[in-house]
Amino acid sequence: MPMTDEFEKDVEVARCGALALWSCSKSTRNKLAIRKAGGIPLLARLLKSPHEDMLIPVVGSLQECASEASYRLAIRTEGMIEDLVKNLNTENQELQMHCASAIFKCAEEKETRDLVRFYGGLDPLVALLNNSDNKELLAAATGAIWKCAMSSENVERFQELKAIEMLVALLNDQPEEVLVNVVGALGECAAQEPSNRSVIRKTNGIPSLVNLLTGTNQALLVNVTKAVGACATEQDNMGIIDRLDGVRLLWSLLKNQNPEVQASAAWAICPCIENAKDAGEMVRSFVGGLELIVSLLKSDNKEVLASVCAAIANIAKDEENLAVITDHGVVPMLAKLASTTDDRLRQHLADAIARCCMWGNNRVAFGENGAVAPLVRYLKSPDSTVHRATADALFQLSRDPDNCITMHESGVVKLLVGMVGSDDQELQVAAAGCIRNIRRLALANEKARYSKS
Repeated sequence: MPMTDEFEKDVEVARCGALALWSCSKSTRNKLAIRKAGGIPLLARLLKSPHEDMLIPVVGSLQECASEASYRLAIRTEGMIEDLVKNLNTENQELQMHCASAIFKCAEEKETRDLVRFYGGLDPLVALLNNSDNKELLAAATGAIWKCAMSSENVERFQELKAIEMLVALLNDQPEEVLVNVVGALGECAAQEPSNRSVIRKTNGIPSLVNLLTGTNQALLVNVTKAVGACATEQDNMGIIDRLDGVRLLWSLLKNQNPEVQASAAWAICPCIENAKDAGEMVRSFVGGLELIVSLLKSDNKEVLASVCAAIANIAKDEENLAVITDHGVVPMLAKLASTTDDRLRQHLADAIARCCMWGNNRVAFGENGAVAPLVRYLKSPDSTVHRATADALFQLSRDPDNCITMHESGVVKLLVGMVGSDDQELQVAAAGCIRNIRRLALANEKARYSKS
C-alpha cells in the first residue's frame, strides 16, 4: 500500500506541475521556454495518463501552445493527435472541450486534418454538436469541424454524418463565438462540395446566412460573406439571396474598414453577378455601387485588389455598366496596377483588362497608360491561369496598332509562340489571335513601305 500512496503522490505532483504549465503557457515567451526545456515530449507522455484530472491541464497547455506553428508540428509528430481524438470520446465535457479546442488550433495544417480523420475523430466531433447547452464545448467542436472541413475528404464524411443539417440548425440563437465557427464550416462544406449548397438551401439556411450579413463582428462577416458566395454559385440559391437583398448587403460591406471583409465581400459578389437573372440591371440598381467598387482599386491590400479586379471583370460583361466604370476612371486605375508581381492579382487584373477593352477607346487608353509592356512580363510567370488571362488581355489589346508595336518590342511573339502549342484551348486561341494581329500589322507596314518605294 505504501507504493500506492507514493504513486498517488507522484501523480498529484505531476498534476500540479501540469496546472502550473497551463497557467504559464498563456504567454508567448513562456511557450518558447517550455519547448526549450523539453516540455513537449513530457506533455506527450502525460497525455496517455488514464487520470482525467491530469489530462485536463495537459490538454489545456497543449491547446494554449498550439497557437504556435512549432508546437502544432510537434503535436502532430509526437503522435498526440491520436490521444486527443481518443479523449473526445470521454464523458467529461471539460476534457472534450479542451481536446476539441486543441484540434481546432492544430487543424490549420492538412496533415493534421488527415490524422484526425484517420483516427476516427470526425464522428465524435459531430456528436458534440448535440451539446447545444454547453456553449464553450459547442464553440470548440464547431471550430474543430470548421478547420477539418478545409479538406474535401473530411467534408465527405461530414455529409455522411448529416453534419451540414446540424450546423444549419445552429445558425440562430447562438453566441458569436459559435456562429463564427458554424458559418466557417458551412462555407467550407459549400465550397468543397456542390451538393452541400442544395442541402443548405433545403434546410432553410440561406435566410439565416443572409441575415448575418448585417452584423458587426469582423470574423463573422468574413466567414458569412464566404458562405453566401459559395452558396451563390448555384442559381436556385442565388434567386433566394437576391430576393432577400443579400447582394445589396454584400455590396455595402465593401465600405467596411477591414480589408479582409472588403475582399471577402468582393469575392462573394463575383458568383452573384455570374448567376443573377439580370445581373446588369441588378448591379445598376445599387446607387453609387459602381463608383464604390472602382474606388477600391486604390487599396494597398493585394487580396482586396485581386477580388475587386475579379468583380470588375464580371461587372464589365454588361456594356452599360462597363461604360459607367470607364467614366469612373477604371482604365488608368487598372493600368497603374500592371507592374505587380503578385500572380493572384495578375490573373484577375488581366481578366479585368481583357473585359474592359470591349468599350469605346479603352484599348488605346490602356496603351497610353503604360499597361501593355508590364502585361507581357506576366507570360514568364510559372502559373498557367496567369498565362490564359494574360494571353486573352493581350489579344484584346492587340487590336490597336500602337499596342502591337509595344508588344513586339517587349518580345511577346517568342513567349506566345510556345503557348500556341498548349493543351489549354483558350490559351491557344488567344495566343494565336494575338500573334496574328501583330503579324497583320507587320505585313501592312511592309506593304505600305513597298508601295511608297
